[in-house]
Amino acid sequence: MARTTGDTRTTRIHVVSDVHGNARDLARAGEGADALVCLGDLVLFLDYADHSRGIFPDLFGAENASRLVELRTARRFEEARELGTRLWAGVGGDRAAVIEKAVRKQYAELFAAFPTPTYATYGNVDMPMLWPEYAGEGTTVLDGERVEIGGWVFGFVGGGLRTPMRTPYEISDEEYAAKIEAVGEVDVLCTHIPPEVPELVYDTVARRFERGSRALLEAIRRTRPRYSLFGHVHQPLARRMRIGATECVNVGHFAGSGKPWVLEW
Repeated sequence: MARTTGDTRTTRIHVVSDVHGNARDLARAGEGADALVCLGDLVLFLDYADHSRGIFPDLFGAENASRLVELRTARRFEEARELGTRLWAGVGGDRAAVIEKAVRKQYAELFAAFPTPTYATYGNVDMPMLWPEYAGEGTTVLDGERVEIGGWVFGFVGGGLRTPMRTPYEISDEEYAAKIEAVGEVDVLCTHIPPEVPELVYDTVARRFERGSRALLEAIRRTRPRYSLFGHVHQPLARRMRIGATECVNVGHFAGSGKPWVLEW
């Protein structure tokens, strides 16, 4: 797996998060790397920058998508749910089946774009039950589990914590903490959501605090991994900071940048 440059053996990992439908750049994200790490949120339900893109506008149009973004950004979640209920009432059929069909279409394209090897965990907008159908032999899916890459141990914890947004893969604080505990001591702790630190969870464009994990923060302080890598917050107040011995890094909004974050040792 490791590459050799002169007499020095190095390992290079590319890390992405919040892919949100960007299959074109995902297909190139592993170029020059020994492995790709994906921290989830493959699905694009609604692009907050371009309201014409995603499952929601495909079904209901960009105007309704803009209205939904407006309500959510204003934290008027009950009104946003009422809008969604009215729109879905006009679709007919099984809402869950319609969404699953659209997600399957995205997953088919996105998983096909993963290079070999890829190590991936779920984001809060993902549907874990579908992943086994699309993850090929070169993609290893981990959640509350560890793997060795280039001599370092990587731990993975997927999903998000419960919020008024009610995205597909939100779990209780207790369940999330149990997965963090199961991972234990690692060199690199890979999660979708950040530790609960104000600078890391505040989104400067959405102008709100996203949910971070207190259990993750406590694990970082206790086990002192070399790195804590995460995504979820698209425009964070701080993209990286040190917590004790650990370098905490938001690897970036891949859907917008199209560029992976690079880890080399």
